[in-house]
Parts: sequence; structure tokens; C-alpha cells
Amino acid sequence: MDYKENILGTIGHTPLVKINKLTEEIPALVLAKYETFNPGNSVKDRMAVKMIDDAEKEGLIKPGGTIIEGTSGNTGMGLALAAIVRGYKMVCVIADKQSKEKIDILRAVGSEVVVCPTDVDPDDPRSYYSTSKRLAEETPNSWYVNQYDNLSNTKAHYESTGPEIWEQTDGKITHFVVGVGTGGTISGVGKYLKEKNPNIKIWGVDTYGSVFKKYHETGEFDENEIYPYVTEGIGEDILPKNVNFDIIDGFTKVTDKDAAVYTRRLAQEEGMFLGNSAGAAIKGLLQLKDQFNEDDVVVVLFHDHGSRYVGKIYNDEWMKKQGFID
Repeated sequence: MDYKENILGTIGHTPLVKINKLTEEIPALVLAKYETFNPGNSVKDRMAVKMIDDAEKEGLIKPGGTIIEGTSGNTGMGLALAAIVRGYKMVCVIADKQSKEKIDILRAVGSEVVVCPTDVDPDDPRSYYSTSKRLAEETPNSWYVNQYDNLSNTKAHYESTGPEIWEQTDGKITHFVVGVGTGGTISGVGKYLKEKNPNIKIWGVDTYGSVFKKYHETGEFDENEIYPYVTEGIGEDILPKNVNFDIIDGFTKVTDKDAAVYTRRLAQEEGMFLGNSAGAAIKGLLQLKDQFNEDDVVVVLFHDHGSRYVGKIYNDEWMKKQGFID
């Protein structure tokens, strides 16, 4: 009989799916690494389990302990699923700009959710970074995950996502395009692919209000680049240790409006019901069209599922309030 011992056994081995209508102007073959097929409906399931595995090996978390993490929702979901299977409690600290659906889903799988203000500095005691650390200090037998600086994040994608993409494209991949948040996906996949073929180009998709693109190009951490933005799951106002800028060939920035509009276009024109960062990723890829030729194989990674954004991106009233549609 063919079955998995528990839900964690279904993580990975997600399909590559050709994008057809939205990429008609792109001469290359464009394939989506479709991560919503993971049990938590996002790419973050991969690194969530890897970070817990490594923490258990290192004795950082003990039986019956509490996992605490600041998350935009998807890492929290992956951690929550693993916590259920492994017998841990889960506390997710989330910024108030994240969708209500993300908060409800985390609570549905038994997580305690603490909501913090978005529009504060990272070192402000009210920020979700600071709140996560404080709760970990105050909670006995707890482990603060810190996905931003926990290098098991990158290792997960070096060990699974990268090899899968290489094998699925039969080594023909020429470009990898992905939204960058914690940096684990782009750095892990990028490292693996460049070891296989150093000519493969690794492109990051950033958002306005984030520091990545300018820092990559100038080496300057410019606080003037930082301001609130709507797009969820990509961009940062810090430099996570998981972002390996040496692996990345370049960044392109996508506006909040374009990210939202193209998320809806993916659903309506490709039948791909995806999250906010997928719209940013496909728009970023389209902005890079001059980088591609007819012999290229471009893989873009789509992080998460549209069910997380029904009240926002897929809600006409919300889109009108943001000025994204008439």
C-alpha cells in the first residue's frame, strides 16, 4: 500500500506547470514551480520542517515545548503542522497588515496568534520581530525559530527545491525568478543551481518599500527606501542572514498595484489561484523579458495559495479602496 506516515510526508515534489497566456510576449519557455501543492499550501512547509528537525538534533526544543515565530503567515502554517505531528505548542506572531484569512487559518490549526503593528521599526518593542524574541524569553521550554537568520531555511531549499527544479527541467533551466522575503528560497535554490551550472541566472523580485534591490546594487542599507507597503510575503526592512546577495544576479521591483492586479490575472487567465507574491513574481518576470531568448527555460516559483487572500486581493471592494481597480 502507498501511504505517508503523517502529513509531513507529503511535503515537496511539487509540479512544474507551463504558463501560457500571461507570458505570450516572452520568447522563452516559462514554467511555474507550483508550491501550493504542499500540505500547508506554501513553499514554507519545506523550511519549517527542516528548521524543526535541526533544532531537535541540536537540543534547542524539548518534548512538549513551545515554538515561537514571527511570520507573515505561511511559515507559521508549516511550523503549526509540524508542531501538531511532533507534539509541540505553537505561537505565531504576525503583523496586522497580513490578511484575516492567514490569522484565521493559523488559529484553525491550533496556533496561538499574537498580532502586532506593521508600521513600526524592527527594533521597536511592539514590532513582530521584538515581540517574538520577548515571548521566547518569557516562555519556559520555548524555541524562537527566527526564520530570517536561521540558516536551516536556506538548507531546506538547497536540499529539496533546488534539486527538484534541476531534475524536472532535465538540467535545462537557464533562469530562476522568485520573490525574496527571508531569502531562504532564492539562496538555497540559487546555490544548488549555480553549483550545477554557474551560467544559470538568479533573479529576485522585490517590492517598493523594501531595501533589497538598492543594497544589492550599491552595498548601502538606505533607510529612506523603507516605507509601508501592501504586498505580502516579499521585501524586508532588515537584511536577513539567509539572503545570500552573492548568489543573486539582480533584482527587479514590482509595485503593490501590479502585484495585486497580476495575482488576479493569474487566476482569471491561467486558472492559477495563488497568493499576492505570485502576482509580484510573474510581473517581475515580465519586466525582465529582455533577459530571455527562445532557447531559455525560465522557472518562476509561486509561494502560496489564493485562499489566504480572499478578503483582500480577490475582493473588489478592498481592491477599489487601495486604488488598484476602478
